[in-house]
Amino acid sequence: MAAQGNNLVVDDVMIGQGEAAEYRRILSGHAVRLVGLFAPLEVLEARERARGDREIGLARWQYDRVHRDIAYDLELDTSATTPLENAEKIRDAFGL
Repeated sequence: MAAQGNNLVVDDVMIGQGEAAEYRRILSGHAVRLVGLFAPLEVLEARERARGDREIGLARWQYDRVHRDIAYDLELDTSATTPLENAEKIRDAFGL
């Protein structure tokens, strides 16, 4: 899709830098920006319960694994800002 000129937004839970490196390799001919979305564990667990479509405990299992050793172009605390504010921060940070 990117090779056909489409802009992509990929939402993925990456465990470790290997997955991030693979995205950068696959999309090496394109501008790739990695954005890390963070929140305190208690917020993530509350969201997990509220969604109703997640296995309870997944947020806790992922918490110390996700983001480990990944260098992001931008990091956002989603517990402190709204989705619109986060979108604006991404837009502004990358001149979109």
